[in-house]
Amino acid sequence: MDFALTEEHLMIRDSAREFAERSLRPNAARLDAAEEFPVDAIKEAAEHGFLGLTVPEEYGGAGLGNLHASILLEEINAADPSVGVTISVHMSLFCSMLAKHGTEQQKSKYLPLLASGELVGAYCLTEPNAGSDAAAVITKAVKVDGGYTLTGTKSWVTTGSYAGLFVVYAVTDPDAPKGKGVSAFIVEASYDGVSAGKKEEKMGLRASSTTEIILDDVFVPEENVVGELNKGFSIALDTLDGGRIGIASQAVGIHRACLEDSIKYSNQREQFGKPINRFQAIAFMMADMATDLDAARLLVHKAAWLRDNGLPCTKECSMAKLFASRACNKAAQDAVQIHGGAGYTKEFDVERYFRDARITEIYEGVTDVQRIVISRNL
Repeated sequence: MDFALTEEHLMIRDSAREFAERSLRPNAARLDAAEEFPVDAIKEAAEHGFLGLTVPEEYGGAGLGNLHASILLEEINAADPSVGVTISVHMSLFCSMLAKHGTEQQKSKYLPLLASGELVGAYCLTEPNAGSDAAAVITKAVKVDGGYTLTGTKSWVTTGSYAGLFVVYAVTDPDAPKGKGVSAFIVEASYDGVSAGKKEEKMGLRASSTTEIILDDVFVPEENVVGELNKGFSIALDTLDGGRIGIASQAVGIHRACLEDSIKYSNQREQFGKPINRFQAIAFMMADMATDLDAARLLVHKAAWLRDNGLPCTKECSMAKLFASRACNKAAQDAVQIHGGAGYTKEFDVERYFRDARITEIYEGVTDVQRIVISRNL
């Protein structure tokens, strides 16, 4: 068993870290305060090849895997999780889905545009009344000459107002058992009837665009059906395995930032005549934080390795997401505590980490949904 990263992994890590420290960290607090989508950062990430990291080489990408993506996402999210989730959704929920399940025509048409960043992808599964119960979607796709007409509203769509492509899950057989009559469609943002609805005002990830996507009698050509008709829900679930690796990687990145900032502050801040890291209460919090960080990263890397090798990984993806997200929230809480009153102000980044961390236990399946998935696979 070899825990060492390869030279290629290290190159990805170092390149992502340099980009994150130079272009993301200095702007993260400002974009968060203004709720401003990081357009320039996404364009620069595309120029570095990050958006095409997992796209096969024949379609203009780097052809790398989930472990490479996890390493990249840890670095990005340690600086700005709003940029991190935008890249994660694009890579894991759209590009990887299309590369695995799309037709040759679909891949040739869209993957080069996604790899270059000319188009950014988004994922449309959740609806106002279909959250954890994702099979309860009611967006409908009605067969018409040459394709389908889609009608419905999707909720909580990451990058909704910026994305150029959506994968939309809609009911094509209303008489089928729940979850069995759902199909997946590639929907271009430019199609007539597609619009971004309400933009959510969020506690964290405030620079990430989260909107409704409204589909008003949108014609989608038959060639844009992904996979088999009425088998789209299985694609959605398979795709979420990869998405959970992405969000677990985000949690690791935020967690690491909490630890690094806590080490720095506790070494500089003095009380009772010595740095506060000399007090056992503070030292033990950071010891636990560091231990949980390593454990979370190992779980994430194992899940990514399994998926890259085509091995069953649903349980391990949920384990990684469950543990990493909970550890991240504990680390964020302790980081604020270590900073004391200063940590409760916007002068220190731990205040933002605390807000950003919370979502990692919610999207891509809430904490208890991960427990359900794990328990069913024991």
